[in-house]
Amino acid sequence: MIGVYDYTVILTYISTLCAVSGIFLAGSGKETLSVLLLVICGMIDLVDGPVARTKKGRTEDGKNFGIQIDSLNDLISFGVLPAVIGFMVRPGFSPEKIIFVLFPLCGLVRLAWFNVQEQNRQKETEERRKYYQGVPITTSAIVVPVVNIFFKPFLPEFWYYIFTLAVYAVLGFLFISKAKIRKPHTVGLIIFLLIGVAALAVLITRLVMEGLAG
Repeated sequence: MIGVYDYTVILTYISTLCAVSGIFLAGSGKETLSVLLLVICGMIDLVDGPVARTKKGRTEDGKNFGIQIDSLNDLISFGVLPAVIGFMVRPGFSPEKIIFVLFPLCGLVRLAWFNVQEQNRQKETEERRKYYQGVPITTSAIVVPVVNIFFKPFLPEFWYYIFTLAVYAVLGFLFISKAKIRKPHTVGLIIFLLIGVAALAVLITRLVMEGLAG
């Protein structure tokens, strides 16, 4: 089979499977479960890079393949999946939902531009990147669950929908902005991982409660 199947890419494959499952679940009205899978994708993204760097002697094709599938997975996991979750907050088509259509497009532009800039940067230096230009698309794995966990239970349905639209519009714009964002290091990654664990606990508890109520 074409492709690479060693442990450096398995986590990325799992993330893609989770993201596609989340898209189907969101489209079926299973919002909590789809948000949970988005969190899992975000947690996988935190560790798949360090895991890949533990393998010595990777070929250039292997490294480049890893880079490509990582970007493609990011588009599905943190662009398309969040867009479907947002769209299904209030099912049905209406003009303002163009925001959810543009959201993954902004993510696509962000990822492609990052890849071009990273390719050029690596020709000039082997130092690890210290700053991002524009907010990383993976930020949606934090923002969308936070909105779902902390605002959905307390806002009326209509206002939660309006708030969600505003959040997606701002976040999509930040993807393609020139904002300079410092890349998190070990402490920051640990904090994000702990946030992910806490979000998983809340969402699993909500699923259990929904199951009992049903």
